[in-house]
Amino acid sequence: MTTTLITGANKGLGFETARRLLAAGHTVHLGARDPERGRRAAEQLGAHFVQLDVTDDASVAAAVKEIEAAGGLDVLVNNAGIEPRRPDGAFVDPTQTTADAVRTVFETNVFGIVRTLHAFLPLLRRSANPVVVNVSSGLALASALADPASPTHFYPDLAYPSSKAAVNMLTVQYAKAFGDIRINAVDPGFTRTDLNHNTGTQSVEEGAEVIVRMACIGADGPTGTFRNAAGPLPW
Repeated sequence: MTTTLITGANKGLGFETARRLLAAGHTVHLGARDPERGRRAAEQLGAHFVQLDVTDDASVAAAVKEIEAAGGLDVLVNNAGIEPRRPDGAFVDPTQTTADAVRTVFETNVFGIVRTLHAFLPLLRRSANPVVVNVSSGLALASALADPASPTHFYPDLAYPSSKAAVNMLTVQYAKAFGDIRINAVDPGFTRTDLNHNTGTQSVEEGAEVIVRMACIGADGPTGTFRNAAGPLPW
């Protein structure tokens, strides 16, 4: 039985990934910051709720103990993430973006991955087939954002694409450092979720496809790659 932890899984891509992996036979720990929402989502799916705030050391350490006591961990899906939009869904003007605002995004999207992977590394290394999936974005590609012909060229925010570019670099470096673990980054595509105020062009079912696929790879699967539903992407 494969045991999987998904961070930020009470809704959106994380919730759909949990649903699909449960259907595939995984035991799923559904991580969420909000206990009420997390428990409700876990009960709906038949998953195990774990209170987990990736920005908080104590929360992550408690989650490690809970999952270790439950039997260990095989797959870690680093899905928790934030995008800095205004309440009406509008982007934050770069001229109004402060260092503190960028730091807040990095705390979840980047440092949260470092904190969580570091804490769960001992459990993953006890697994016969340890896998890590880092949920990144096509917005991590500087070449696309710089190209006026690219659909993503319009995207104005500073913090979010910068954070996802950092996620990709973490993926490369972790994959080199931990050859016993399959570690990959994925681009789920522009998916309709609360993260982007439901402005995405595809469903969560479509977006979760590549996350689920990479969470299910075997010991002979790829590592140190960036992929979307169609296959490998350039860094």
